[in-house]
Amino acid sequence: MTDAADPVVTPPQSVRLVNLPNALTVLRLALVPVFAVLLLQDHGLDDAGRYWATLVFGLAIITDRYDGLIARRTGQVTEFGKLADPIADKALTGTALIGLSILAFLPWWVTAVILVREVGVTLLRFWVIRHGVIAASRGGKAKTVVQSLAIALYILPLTGALATTRWWVMAAAVLLTVLSGLDYVYRAVTLRQTSARAMRAAAARRAAGPGAGARTDTAA
Repeated sequence: MTDAADPVVTPPQSVRLVNLPNALTVLRLALVPVFAVLLLQDHGLDDAGRYWATLVFGLAIITDRYDGLIARRTGQVTEFGKLADPIADKALTGTALIGLSILAFLPWWVTAVILVREVGVTLLRFWVIRHGVIAASRGGKAKTVVQSLAIALYILPLTGALATTRWWVMAAAVLLTVLSGLDYVYRAVTLRQTSARAMRAAAARRAAGPGAGARTDTAA
């Protein structure tokens, strides 16, 4: 669910695979099926199950907040963590949104918009990975917070004014999701055109002369 940037430098091999940040990431992955069972219990009609589901969702969000932070501050970044962290994020968010739509608590189009954006950003990260890393923007961070809050409010068995409020929070989350996604596309395209790798490739093409572009590795 977060838009935190991956570390630029590959972590040294001396970093232990078994560490606290990775343990938190694995815990978040393990909580996903537990959360799903609690949310879907009795077709969403079990209020106690939904309260417990909210608690588990909140705990998973906390691990998402601290695993990357601890890894970067303590120099415990690993290849496993860089791979597993976004998978855990998408698994948690996707399970929550799909579950809420299955229960008819949340329109399917909302789930589709958010998931398409999340998957699209993940693909963009792979698209620009040879050129650099795009730092998380304020919009992306705001999206993560509002999106998590909106999902939590929809998991809770709310009625009356609170149920109306969560609709507006989710509307804000969808808007931030779309806007931050468009911003990420713009920054990804810009990075591929202006990175040091792209500049070297462009210089090589110019040095090779006209007609050599097809034979030069553009790295784009």
